[in-house]
Amino acid sequence: QVQLVESGGGLVQAGGSLRLSCAASGRTFSSYAMGWFRQAPGKEREFVASSSWNALSSYYPASVKGRFTISRDNAKNTVYLQMNSLKPEDTAIYYCAARRVTPGVVEHATRPDRYDYWGQGTQVTVSS
Repeated sequence: QVQLVESGGGLVQAGGSLRLSCAASGRTFSSYAMGWFRQAPGKEREFVASSSWNALSSYYPASVKGRFTISRDNAKNTVYLQMNSLKPEDTAIYYCAARRVTPGVVEHATRPDRYDYWGQGTQVTVSS
């Protein structure tokens, strides 16, 4: 069982930056690939970023590539999402998620149903 707790959300002006954190419980954090998703009111949950278990590989959709960066510190059981050049359309609740992977295998999953554990979410609001 993994428990995830996000933090770092808030209100920021367009063009600004925020850094989200997601702290995970448990001793096997490095066994999990991690992802970030977001969900705006009335919209489906959208993939934002993923990191392989060893932090050597990451993947982003076109909508955030070049602006968002996922990173992780396995010693601290924490994954981060650095968000730069924020736009009003980035406004959403941001969730981190964990997916158990086969040791040594690097792959990225973009569908929410591929993830096993979810945090409670943190609100990000970008004003124009």
